[in-house]
Amino acid sequence: MITSADVLEARKALAGVVERTPLQWVEEISAYLKLENRQPVGAFKARGAYNAVRKLPEAARRRGVITFSSGNHGQAVSWAAQKFGVRAVIVMPETAPAVKVEGVKKWGGEVVFAGKTSEDRRVKAEEIAARERLAVVPPFEHQDVVAGQATVALEIVEDLPDVATVVVPVGGGGLISGVVMGLEAAKSAAAVWGVEPAGAPKLHRSLAAGRVEQLDGTASIADGLITLSVGSIPFSVLQAHRDRVKGVTLVDDDSIREAVHFLHRRAGLRVEPSGAATTAALLSGALSPARPAVLIVSGGNVDPTLLGD
Repeated sequence: MITSADVLEARKALAGVVERTPLQWVEEISAYLKLENRQPVGAFKARGAYNAVRKLPEAARRRGVITFSSGNHGQAVSWAAQKFGVRAVIVMPETAPAVKVEGVKKWGGEVVFAGKTSEDRRVKAEEIAARERLAVVPPFEHQDVVAGQATVALEIVEDLPDVATVVVPVGGGGLISGVVMGLEAAKSAAAVWGVEPAGAPKLHRSLAAGRVEQLDGTASIADGLITLSVGSIPFSVLQAHRDRVKGVTLVDDDSIREAVHFLHRRAGLRVEPSGAATTAALLSGALSPARPAVLIVSGGNVDPTLLGD
């Protein structure tokens, strides 16, 4: 199990490496935004990827790393690998947005395309890892990744000690489980709400069932949130802290799209659909959390055409 000591150690290691992102108040929804879109790779994934790559045994890291990702984690692993001067191979879906493919290449990652689902990518990545002796850095099913993501919650509590609710977008569960552990480490009583696309309710169903449920398929404009299931490590964290996790709100694609435009017009932010999901939950009225509330804007790697640019 991930401990508070793991989170605090990750915070120390990440200081000066990742951005300490700010909170931005948005009057129209009476909430703060945690701007993880300002990370070097445009997403919170920089935290977990760097933490996991740095904790690899040196000999394994020297041979290079590989991951499977719809985009942001792939960019983050490429960025982290570049910092350590090692090779990074990123297995991405054939449907990956061009902005995310180019982001991986920008940081020196080698792109391999495989299928359309997270399972397609995972299988291909494990094949290559075995053949080329590369270390796998999963996007969410890894304790060091979760501990790195947890550092976002430490910053939230430092900036807003009386925070009552943190609202988190949910893909594989690495961020929401990290936020739970970060709040524990900060000794905060804040509640946590998850937000998922209506077309990818994997955590919603898993919490109801009391076990990890795998969906037959997913579909949403929020490409970073459409994994077929949450990870067993993140789910075990959420189950262990079930009193803190109040539930999961589902939002449709129209609401997410409107939130992307709202954040662009009213807050001056370029936010991808996955990062706008939390705003969509409040803007649409699907969720009314206890205040003060912080919505995590998980990423900003948005296709310019979605903004009308």
